[in-house]
Amino acid sequence: MSANLSALFYLISGILFILALRGLSSPETSRQGNYFGIAGMGISIIVTFFSVGSFGPGLIYVLIFLTLGGSIGAFIAFKIPMTAMPELVAGFHSLVGLAAVFVAISAFLKPEVFGLGIVGNIKLASLIEMSLGAAIGAITFSGSIIAFLKLRGIMSGSPITFKGQHLLNLSLGILILFLIYYLCVSQSSSTFWTLVAVSFLVGVLLIIPIGGADMPVVISMLNSYSGWAAAGIGFTLENTALIITGALVGSSGAILSYIMCKGMNRSFFNVILGGWGATDQVSSAQTKEKKPVKNGNADDAAFLMKNASSVIIVPGYGMAVAQAQHAVREMVDSLKKNGVKVSYAIHPVAGRMPGHMNVLLAEANVPYDEVFELEEINNDFANCDVAYVIGANDVTNPVAKSDPQSPIYGMPVLDVEKSKSVLFVKRSLSPGYAGIDNDLFYRDNTLMLFADAKKMTEEIVKSL
Repeated sequence: MSANLSALFYLISGILFILALRGLSSPETSRQGNYFGIAGMGISIIVTFFSVGSFGPGLIYVLIFLTLGGSIGAFIAFKIPMTAMPELVAGFHSLVGLAAVFVAISAFLKPEVFGLGIVGNIKLASLIEMSLGAAIGAITFSGSIIAFLKLRGIMSGSPITFKGQHLLNLSLGILILFLIYYLCVSQSSSTFWTLVAVSFLVGVLLIIPIGGADMPVVISMLNSYSGWAAAGIGFTLENTALIITGALVGSSGAILSYIMCKGMNRSFFNVILGGWGATDQVSSAQTKEKKPVKNGNADDAAFLMKNASSVIIVPGYGMAVAQAQHAVREMVDSLKKNGVKVSYAIHPVAGRMPGHMNVLLAEANVPYDEVFELEEINNDFANCDVAYVIGANDVTNPVAKSDPQSPIYGMPVLDVEKSKSVLFVKRSLSPGYAGIDNDLFYRDNTLMLFADAKKMTEEIVKSL
């Protein structure tokens, strides 16, 4: 395939990727966005095969690993529960970063294959590009692994800090810049491998001090990193598709991180530097001993909702764990038959990643016009009769507005406590992912429904 024809098809795939991002910006068009993304990636892969020309004996290995990787990805996608989607995303980010590192290693060891010169005499621009791609890719890989371990519960979600941590990170960042400069001057293999090793270390050190409350920002940040790593390698290989795709992923991930930090009242740089989530917290066990809670059951909840004029559903991670979205939809349908106005309130970081709750509700065929973001619905809680909260812990915690010592202070939360009655479905009084007790549990207008979210909602439906 000629270079001009390849460039044309890569441009088409780039346009499809842009349309994919456009489609994924709304639940109503997300399915179409996925189709655009699949089409763009399919075109890119086919064009790459034809552009290479002859693979020689290596073709069989390319096909084997392409089939093997595709099969593993498809199997995981079919089997993964929605509750594990955030760690899956983190795992996929790690693979993108590792791929960038491997391509950079190949280009450094065999530059003549890529038309970059010869060993010891690689083009300066190519050296800079592959160095940046390798460094960002290594940081993405190790950082994503730590994020995966934290989200999976294998590693503690609490911030891991030590004295002089910020100074060490700054020193290693400066060392990476120096190693890139020295590599361009000397083209030493030992410098290249040192650069990769230090970058792997930086990825670990950047993520371990970040607490659970900020993990959604970390996911989107690593998404951005993986894009820039791909773009850097794209420049090295002079591959238009990689450059376009990497730039799209990198920029969209950065914008999403900014939007999420704004929505959580976080400083983006403080989150990256691990400056949040390490404050001392009062033991939730001590707090619960001092404060009584009101216990309720399905009949109590059904009575309150049946006699309400308006109900707001606030889904959270508890709904995802229990897979209660279908039962919630059934409950809402019953309420509507009784003339009750029902809507859904979604916090930007409800669950473990942006859009988590939207996807679950879409799975249960909840109408899009009943689902509202925080800014659209927060004022409605003051006029709401009943708020039905399903495990949405940190995003409903009033201490975010009242306690300057809280690690979530300043984070915009849903004003659930302003409702006339609050029904809070949880298995126990355990704290949320940020590790702090929720003051909403102990309010006079809150009725705690201690049970599995799906079972409790199904019992409420029977009572209705």
